[in-house]
Order: sequence, then structure tokens, then C-alpha cells
Amino acid sequence: MPAHLAAVSYLVRDYDEAIAWFTQKLGFTLVEDTPLSPDKRWVLVAAPGALAGTANLLLARASTDEQRAQIGRAAGGRVAFFLHTDDFARDRSAFEARGVKFREATRHESYGSVAVFEDLYGNGWDLIELKRTPSA
Repeated sequence: MPAHLAAVSYLVRDYDEAIAWFTQKLGFTLVEDTPLSPDKRWVLVAAPGALAGTANLLLARASTDEQRAQIGRAAGGRVAFFLHTDDFARDRSAFEARGVKFREATRHESYGSVAVFEDLYGNGWDLIELKRTPSA
């Protein structure tokens, strides 16, 4: 397999809290949950439809005051994550029904439909359905 982005660290307060939020609110899959020590685990979650072994979130429990202070600040207040969908209306409706907080109404941009939502720690995410281009 060519080089690819396998995972991105995502700071959490608690492993189980984060696993529950991602799997129950966003429909992510728990890929792996392996204990490494009494207080450390290797926890990977993946968005629905993600290719195996690519672009997982590594849920990393913050273990210092400095790390705990960064929870919810993945991009310094900017949108940190971009979740693509093939049906924006379906997913926004499902997310809202499960209690996901959207910061704005749906916008229809030149590239597609988008709205910012917050994860359990307040990080910003774009939910995006890209415009389909006609096949040649």
C-alpha cells in the first residue's frame, strides 16, 4: 500500500466517554481498543465508510495538565476536522436527533453543502457534501 495517513491523535478526557460519543452520535466504528498499561489504551475509531487503515482518530487520553488544557482546542478555535458525506440532509438530521450541536444553518457553497458542528469537547467539524460533477 502506498504511503497514507493512518491516524491522527485526538485528545480526550476519558476513553469510554469518547468512544461512546463517536460511535453513538456520529456512527463511527470502534476499530481497536487495546490496553497498553493500567491507565493507557490504544483506541482507534473510524468514520463510516472509511477505508480500512486510513484516517482513523487515535483517542489519546490526556495525562498532564498541559494536555488537559488542550482538549477541545484541536485547531485553536478553528474547524479542525472535515467529515464528508454523500447525503448531507440525512446525516445532519441524524446527528441532530442524537444531540449533536450545530453552530450554524446549512450553507450552500460553490463546492457543496456544509455546516459546522461541535464534538463532545467543543472542537469544530465541517459536515460536507461535495457537489457532484457530471461524468465525462
